[in-house]
Order: sequence, then structure tokens, then C-alpha cells
Amino acid sequence: MIARIWHGWTTPDNADVYEALLNEEIFVGIKNREIQGFKDIQLLRRRAGDEVEFVTIMRFESLDAVRVFAGDDYEACVVPPSARKVLKRFDQRSQHYEIRITEDGAHV
Repeated sequence: MIARIWHGWTTPDNADVYEALLNEEIFVGIKNREIQGFKDIQLLRRRAGDEVEFVTIMRFESLDAVRVFAGDDYEACVVPPSARKVLKRFDQRSQHYEIRITEDGAHV
């Protein structure tokens, strides 16, 4: 199991706009792609000084599934134009980690 982690930052004025965009358009679009091996996505949000930081954590069964989502350069960020308009800055590269133990204690 692979976790794909990405960070983006926006202004406090755009934070609710960005979160709604993620929830109503971007996440729906990802799910509608029906990528074999895509498991789920989580959204984290926190105020960080004069910015609001967002973290997405996507889970995939394998790096091959990540490549279906992101392309051959699977570490490259996937940020649609609509999101770029409201983000102040964002990671150009995503980080990928092997999930070794799940919340129920199972070794993956």
C-alpha cells in the first residue's frame, strides 16, 4: 500500500473556496476516474500564520496505480487550473511512502 502526500497553501480568504473546490469537483473527478488500485483520499487543513495549509493523503495499492493517476513522472504534482487559481503556493512534487502497518495493527 502506498500513501501519496502533497501540500498546498492558500490565503485565509481562499481557504473555504479551495476546500469546496476539492470536495465538490476535484475529489469527485478523481473518484470518477475509477483508477484500479486507488483506495481513498483524505484532506487535512490547518491555519499556519498568514496562510492555510492543506495536505492531501491518497492511498493506492501500488506505485503502478499511482502512475495511472499521475503519469510516468508519478512524483509530479497533479493540480488542475481551477485549484492553481486559488492556491498561493504548492509542492511541485508529491512524496510517496509505503504503508507498513494499518490502524488495525495489520502489517501490509
